[in-house]
Amino acid sequence: MSVITERSEVLMHFAIKLADGSVADSTQAMGRPAKFRMGDGSLTPNFEKCLLGLTTGQKSQFELAPEDAFGLPNPDNIHHVDRAKFGADAPAEVGNIIAFAGPDGQDVPGIITDVTGDSVTVDFNHPLAGQRVTFDVEVVAIENEEL
Repeated sequence: MSVITERSEVLMHFAIKLADGSVADSTQAMGRPAKFRMGDGSLTPNFEKCLLGLTTGQKSQFELAPEDAFGLPNPDNIHHVDRAKFGADAPAEVGNIIAFAGPDGQDVPGIITDVTGDSVTVDFNHPLAGQRVTFDVEVVAIENEEL
């Protein structure tokens, strides 16, 4: 039986639930499990710790505090952008999620939280930052690297 280790490649279904029980994200909804390698940075270290030792076919549920899941909101991640930088393809409307080019050239999503005159407030914090979340996981397959 395969066991998740720090070197595993894991295929699993997961659901992220908020404190009110609503589902924020789910691979079941997409119909495809997620595949990742432990330690590749796609999951937080605390999330990975919860997966260690799980076996193929095992289901588990764990709750993470905001600082252990998606972090706490960082005021430095809130920026004010000139409304002129927005256009018809990406209108400056509260609630819109816009991709901006980050310093490394990668797209960084930001949600527009306020529009006042020519100033548009964009929040680059993760949408689940500051939230306590519950993860439901089901391990579909595990591949372990040979040492």
